[in-house]
Amino acid sequence: MMSQEESKSRPMQELREKLQPEVAELIKQQRLKRLCEGSCFRKISTRRRQDKFWYCRLSPNHKVLHYGDVEEFSQGQIPQDSLQEKLEVADIKAVLTGKDCPHMKEKGALKQNKEVPELAFSVLYESDEYLNFIAPDKHEYCIWTDGLNALLGKEMTSDLTKSDMETLITMEIKLRLLDLENIQIPEVAPPIPKEPSNYDFVYDYTQHTQQQS
Repeated sequence: MMSQEESKSRPMQELREKLQPEVAELIKQQRLKRLCEGSCFRKISTRRRQDKFWYCRLSPNHKVLHYGDVEEFSQGQIPQDSLQEKLEVADIKAVLTGKDCPHMKEKGALKQNKEVPELAFSVLYESDEYLNFIAPDKHEYCIWTDGLNALLGKEMTSDLTKSDMETLITMEIKLRLLDLENIQIPEVAPPIPKEPSNYDFVYDYTQHTQQQS
């Protein structure tokens, strides 16, 4: 186990920075894989809560969102062919969250669903068309907002990504430092030694072969 001082040393910070792009790409691929599996979302009513649901999933080539109404909440995957509607990812303009979403600006919606704003997100496409979501929980909210932002080439900023990033980087560092257990890590890299004045000590394999022949 590294001490707190060692974990904050410059070599450790440089290693963490070096690992960040690799770990971020790993998290991105995991998010996109989850979007391809799909999720079930509850519909929201401005009058009263209704037990109506819809399902959305990303195509395997990451180019299309397939979605459609379902009879009941499903925790299993629904086949892509069963979903009647689709939205091209190339047509998505932005991802909105929380109270910035159009379905959260309706007074009736907020009155009937007070806990919903932190689980709400919307996909803006064309000029003023929206696909509105209410995630079943915070975890799914993070998965989908991260995944949608990744599709748009934007940064994944959810609390889940921050937690996953810290966990994975810490694990990778520990794996790489297993052979350095109980060895103190210096603050700075050791100086590079000067080149020798000659290289007479180097074995000349070519000359040895010629002498044998």
